[in-house]
Amino acid sequence: MTLHLPIDDRANELLNRNPLALLLGMVLDQQIPMEKAFSSPYVLTERLGHEPDARELAGYDAEALVAVFAQPPALHRFPKAMAGRVQEVCRALVEQYDGDAGRLWGTADSGAELLKRVAALPGFGRQKAQILVALLGKRFGVRPPGWREAAGGYGPDDAYASVADVTDAESLLRVRESKQQAKAAARAARDARG
Repeated sequence: MTLHLPIDDRANELLNRNPLALLLGMVLDQQIPMEKAFSSPYVLTERLGHEPDARELAGYDAEALVAVFAQPPALHRFPKAMAGRVQEVCRALVEQYDGDAGRLWGTADSGAELLKRVAALPGFGRQKAQILVALLGKRFGVRPPGWREAAGGYGPDDAYASVADVTDAESLLRVRESKQQAKAAARAARDARG
């Protein structure tokens, strides 16, 4: 089991072996295409000249980190906000998991505990936390008891609702279609309420 997104092979390889890179991809996965979000940790690696380290990013000069994020092409459409968010997440990792993103999920005794830990990270609401739980379970074999239940609607193998379900171009298309349908249903429900 591995993650294989339609991005540069080197970016996929980094995500598959470096827990912090995977977590940073998830942090960045909002308001931009998932391919951009999950390829940005590799671009960050290139800009730093080495793989990212939570301690280093937690202590990085804030303005300098924004400059790294904003350098064209920017790592995110909101480089200042996302550089700050990455720094906040890295600080939480340093404070709670000795800077090791893998410990965030590797030591969880249950799916509920895993979901609680992820949801406690800066910028991770319940939905984003459930997506990460599903991603870890489906693609990385992180399956504490109850992980599918904790992942909610993202847990089933046939969900096609998030990055956790992307294995190739066809599954990416199915995920995009599912997201469009969900947005249309939400719009229709809002319109019906008036």
